[in-house]
Amino acid sequence: MSAITETPTLRPGRELNLNWADLGPFLALGALLAIGFVVNPDFLSATNLSNVITRSAFIAIIAVGATFVISSGGLDLSVGSMAAFITGVTIMFMNRLAPDFAGLSIPMGMAIAVAVGVLCGLANGLIVTVGKIEPFIATLGTMGIFRALITYMSDGGTIPIDRALRDIYRPVYFGTFAGIPYPILISLLVAAIASFILYKTKYGRKCAAVGANADVARYSGISVVKTRTIAYVIQGVCVAIAAICYVPRLGAATPTTGLLWELQVITAVVIGGTALRGGKGHVWGTVAGAVILELIANLMVLSDYVSEYLVAGVQGVIIIIAMLIQRLSK
Repeated sequence: MSAITETPTLRPGRELNLNWADLGPFLALGALLAIGFVVNPDFLSATNLSNVITRSAFIAIIAVGATFVISSGGLDLSVGSMAAFITGVTIMFMNRLAPDFAGLSIPMGMAIAVAVGVLCGLANGLIVTVGKIEPFIATLGTMGIFRALITYMSDGGTIPIDRALRDIYRPVYFGTFAGIPYPILISLLVAAIASFILYKTKYGRKCAAVGANADVARYSGISVVKTRTIAYVIQGVCVAIAAICYVPRLGAATPTTGLLWELQVITAVVIGGTALRGGKGHVWGTVAGAVILELIANLMVLSDYVSEYLVAGVQGVIIIIAMLIQRLSK
C-alpha cells in the first residue's frame, strides 16, 4: 500500500491571526471619520482634528490607567473627582512657591501632583483589597470625598493659578513639538509605556489572570491584593498626569472640574475592547475609544442632527450598546 499524503487544511483566519473584536474600535474610528466628512467637510480639517484629539488626551490618559483597574477585575468611579482634587492641590502648591521659587514651582508642582495621585490610588486600592469593599461602593465613597475636598479648598469657588506662572505653564497644553500638541504626545507616551507593562511584563499577565479568575490566580501563587492595589496606583498616576496637562487649559481648579469624567473613561475603556468583567485589556483600543467619544461630541456640535447638550446621553447609550455587544460576543 502506498502512503497517502495529505495537504494540511488551512483554517480561515488562522494564518493572519486577525481578531476582529480587537480591530473593532479602529474600524469604528475610521467609519466615524468618514461619516463626519459627509456631514461636514471641515470635520476632517487638520485644525479640527488636532483640537479634538488634544481635548481627548485627558480622558485617554486616565482611561489607560482604568484599563489596568478594569482588566484586574476592579472599577474606579472617583477619577473625575480625583482629577479635580489633584488639580487643586497642584495649583495651590505652585502658587505658594511662586513668589520665592518661580523657576522651581512648576516642576515641583508636577512632582506633588504625581505624589498625590499615587496616594489617592493607593487609598482606593487598599480600601478595595484590604478593606474587602466592593470597588463600586469604595470608589463611590472616595468620589464624594475628593469632590468635597476640592469644594472645601476652593470655598465653593475657583483656585486660579498665579499670573506669574500662566505664561510659563501655558506651553504644556498649548505648545507643540514638530507640529503635534504636547497633550497628544504625552498621551501616546503614556499609552506606549502602559502597553509594554500590560503585554510584555509579568505584572501585566498577573493583572489579566486576577481579572479572569481571582481564586485561580490566588491558588497559582499570585497576590491578588498586591496586583489590584498596584492597578489602582497606576490609575492614580495616570489621573495625575492628566491633571498636569489640564491645569494650563483653564488655569484654575473648581468644584466642577472633571465632572462626569468617570463616565467618559469607562465608556472609552469598554469601547476599546476591555472586558468590564475583567481578564482582558486593550490599551490602544482604549485610546481609540477616547478619541471616538470626543469625535462624536465634536460631530454633534458641527451638525444640527442632535443637540450638543445630549452628549452625556449619547455616551450613556454608547456604553450600554458596547456592553450588549460584549455580552453577545461572549
